[in-house]
Amino acid sequence: MRIIRIYNRKKAIAVLCLVGVLAVAVVGGLVWGGTAVVGAFAAERELPIYGVNRQDNKIAISFDAAWGSEKTEGIMDILEEHGVRATFFLVGFWVDAYPEKTQAIAARGHEIGNHSTDHPEMSKLSEEQIRMELNTTSEKIEALTGVRPVLFRPPFGDYNNRLIRTAKAEGYIPIQWSVDSLDWKNLGVDPLVRRVTENVESGSIILCHNNSDYILEALPQILDYCQSKGYEFVPISELIYPGECAIDNAGMQQPPEP
Repeated sequence: MRIIRIYNRKKAIAVLCLVGVLAVAVVGGLVWGGTAVVGAFAAERELPIYGVNRQDNKIAISFDAAWGSEKTEGIMDILEEHGVRATFFLVGFWVDAYPEKTQAIAARGHEIGNHSTDHPEMSKLSEEQIRMELNTTSEKIEALTGVRPVLFRPPFGDYNNRLIRTAKAEGYIPIQWSVDSLDWKNLGVDPLVRRVTENVESGSIILCHNNSDYILEALPQILDYCQSKGYEFVPISELIYPGECAIDNAGMQQPPEP
């Protein structure tokens, strides 16, 4: 009986050791042949562009438009007063509700990007559903403005490899942001302004919304500050580098190799 107990105890210890080794392998990213699982997954991860590695003080400000339009004209008036062209990401049902505003955005020299048709969590969609979300809205925008969007921003900033790969295959450049104004939280003018001005840097893509509570009061202060620091606002398509450029693991687009 003593021999059996010792054997069972040794067997249990061996099993626990094996479990421990497997746990270390998973956490450390180790698999057969010494390949790192984590490294392999990271290498395969598809990323949108969060910001751009630039040294020329160019930045971009963008406005997502999904609900409401009352402040859109006021935003464009402020942008015009400051000589700024922005990028507006429009949802399909917003385009349907405000076709004149869509046309006005383009007519006043701003860039229009695609923000889906129904504002879903697109990481949960199939490739066919993703293509429908993208192309339905692009067709609506093109019919109204004569220009088909090239940029695409996922609703909620939600994405996975399938979404990024499908969007690229359909000819879109997926765009996120590096500075979130958090204007949608409606925390007040000062927090909104500070959130942007304390985080902006060359190559930044700033996220705002076209109908947030304090955007009309905060926007002039944001533009004034950035321009006083020598930043130049350009549409996102002019901020990013053309062609195939590397994107690092933080989503920063790198300059093209010489």
